[in-house]
Amino acid sequence: MNKLSHLDEEGRARMVDVSAKPVQRRIARARGHIRMAPETVALIRENSIKKGDVLTVAEIAGIQAAKRTCELIPLCHTVHIDNVQVRARLESDGVGVESEVVATDKTGVEMEALTAVSVALLAVYDMCKAVDKQMAIGTIELIEKRKEDIERE
Repeated sequence: MNKLSHLDEEGRARMVDVSAKPVQRRIARARGHIRMAPETVALIRENSIKKGDVLTVAEIAGIQAAKRTCELIPLCHTVHIDNVQVRARLESDGVGVESEVVATDKTGVEMEALTAVSVALLAVYDMCKAVDKQMAIGTIELIEKRKEDIERE
């Protein structure tokens, strides 16, 4: 197992120094799910939730969250995000959310992808809590993380 990079020699939290790392294209994808009652799924399908279009609001919330990750997670770097995609889809037992974040920077964007999914699911919860007290946010997971060298002209 690798040593934790967010700890200094005395075991105190620190931001990782990425100044010597090369700028690369960074891509991360994450997903999560919120389980809800069939009646709630039907209300979302019919666009009958009083707060509005649940899936669209969730997607926008996820995009906003990805862009603000460094403000929410104390040791995250500010990264230059080039693209954020958040897709919320209605499923038979709830809503699934997937995100993809792309950046050209010195550090990865997995926290941004995970934050996008987390906040999108929280937005679904917030919009539906008046009609469903038994909703449960399930596993939120990173499903892909990669980096690519940038082609120089």
